[in-house]
Amino acid sequence: MERVQLTEDLQFSRIIHGHWRMADWQYGSQQILRVLEECLEMGVTTMDTADIYGQYTCESLFGQALALKPSLRDSIEIVTKCGIKLTSKEGVGINHYDSSKKHIIESVEASLLNLHTDYLDAVLIHRPDVLTDPEEVAAAFSELKRAGKVRSFGVSNYTPSQLNMLQSYLDEPLITNQVEVSLLVRDQFENGTLDQAIEKRMPVMAWSPLAGGRIFTGEDAQTLRVQKALKKTAAEMGTENMDQVLYAWLLKHPGKIMPIVGSGKVKRIRAAVGALQLKMTKEQWYELWVASRGKPVD
Repeated sequence: MERVQLTEDLQFSRIIHGHWRMADWQYGSQQILRVLEECLEMGVTTMDTADIYGQYTCESLFGQALALKPSLRDSIEIVTKCGIKLTSKEGVGINHYDSSKKHIIESVEASLLNLHTDYLDAVLIHRPDVLTDPEEVAAAFSELKRAGKVRSFGVSNYTPSQLNMLQSYLDEPLITNQVEVSLLVRDQFENGTLDQAIEKRMPVMAWSPLAGGRIFTGEDAQTLRVQKALKKTAAEMGTENMDQVLYAWLLKHPGKIMPIVGSGKVKRIRAAVGALQLKMTKEQWYELWVASRGKPVD
């Protein structure tokens, strides 16, 4: 498995396992543990979750599984997110963002308990908060780092200007920006996000790399064009798995995009890992790009 260097002492696996839909899998702790063990056998060591996933249940589901075999904690990197409050939590009257020092620290403390660990490898601010006080965020990050509770920090769904603003208040570099990237959602290629990632040597984590499954079921003009091009490219690359071509397309980018695979099915995770062995040419990459945008490059 390819490893991605984020700091001097922190690496992520190039393919990341995501827990957004873990509650929907309806797996018991033993089943989740087995998926984790299968991931580790494939070299997928980085696990992505968030406090709100599954209406505040997914961290606990994973933590209960990890507690069955706590020795695995040293073999994985846990990434979680905070900064969103949902009405499913007691005392919250409306869904809103909260990046205050108090909320960040309270969220991290809860995540540590839920995940049955005494440290987190990375904590990301989940969404840009219009009312962000960057000095409070910086104070929270510094306190958590000094206490040994969080090794590194990043953001999620931030624009380049939002990331730069926050970074200007921090003592250490943000390690990643987790954003939506796929062949059907190409905004990050054109809005400066991936350019910034290369400039700052800050690889991005890609959520929904298969466009939430729309790539396989959509019937709009863009999706139909992409489906046709994918089948052609898959045949050229010697695979029947369109998932692999989609992952290979992201992996080709020089920004070292780290796709998050959000499936509980081991065969889907294995397909993503297999994409690392596929060699896509520039012409194949641009053929898919053109199919997605609906017009040739100028």
